[in-house]
Amino acid sequence: MNIRLIAIGKTDNKNLQSLIDEYTKRLSFYVKFDLEVIPDIKNVKNLSEAQQKEKEGELILAKINVTDHLILLDGNGKTFNSLGFSDYLQKKMNTGIKTLVFVIGGPYGFSENVYQKAHGKVSLSEMTFSHQMVRLFIIEQIYRGFTILRNEPYHHQ
Repeated sequence: MNIRLIAIGKTDNKNLQSLIDEYTKRLSFYVKFDLEVIPDIKNVKNLSEAQQKEKEGELILAKINVTDHLILLDGNGKTFNSLGFSDYLQKKMNTGIKTLVFVIGGPYGFSENVYQKAHGKVSLSEMTFSHQMVRLFIIEQIYRGFTILRNEPYHHQ
């Protein structure tokens, strides 16, 4: 299985980007992983929330292949502890999914079209985090999930 993470907007904090790079490198020992960044939409101040979500949605859907299994990172999604998330990853691998795609939307969430194409939603927390921090958190949790599945000593119970 391949895993992709699609996110809107670049990470402008060098320290945060360094950690994202570190966990992306670690993750590469377990699974083919790609982080795709969709550039921020220009002139968003001239757009309504709905228009911004629609434009971002079009850009997101343009990155999705018909066979991709799309999971949205959404505050209203299913929550897991780390062991539960590792089980979730294992179940996805067991079903024969070729590419699992996690998506971090823009500041207002996702358009209705994106929700309709999604196969599920996952929430990292009931708290709100910056979109840049969510990248680090999901990559680290995917990495943690694979170390749990391999019974490696990264995760402590």
